[in-house]
Amino acid sequence: MKGLVFVELLRMAEAAAGEELVDEVLDSLALESGGAYSTVGSYGCGELFAIVGALSARLDASQSSLQKQFGHWMFAHFLQNFSAFFADKASAFEMLESVDGEVHLEVRKLYPDAELPRFEAQRLSGQQMDMVYRSSRPLQCFCYGLIEACLAHFGQEGEIAIEDHHPEEGAHVTFHIRLDAA
Repeated sequence: MKGLVFVELLRMAEAAAGEELVDEVLDSLALESGGAYSTVGSYGCGELFAIVGALSARLDASQSSLQKQFGHWMFAHFLQNFSAFFADKASAFEMLESVDGEVHLEVRKLYPDAELPRFEAQRLSGQQMDMVYRSSRPLQCFCYGLIEACLAHFGQEGEIAIEDHHPEEGAHVTFHIRLDAA
């Protein structure tokens, strides 16, 4: 997993709970990286889950809620640092449809070794979309937060339901997204 994810997770935690708590969490874990991350480095996904688990315990928040919060944080990061991806999009559905074919295509150019999840978006109507997420990493709650943040960015309200396909490892879920009538 790319270090940018770790760096931003720690930035979010510092903003929410302070640098001291983050240092205590990192010191309490036996991380292969030692808890030092570079945005361009690659690290084991297990470290991410260990950090989220430890933060969850320290902040008395569920791991799923922290992942969702992190999805919102990362969406803001992407919007600020990769605004070109958003420039020609008029709606959340347009943005979500572009993730695999446009956004991940550019990520692969920069990081050919990146292990990216698969997203398959299918627009069912002007108000409904299904988005399938497949990954070796069970980060569906993080993705849920990204989708929520995307809807909010485009000023669209709606409901997101998750259908879990229960893979043996990783994640395979469908996000059923229904926008509220305008």
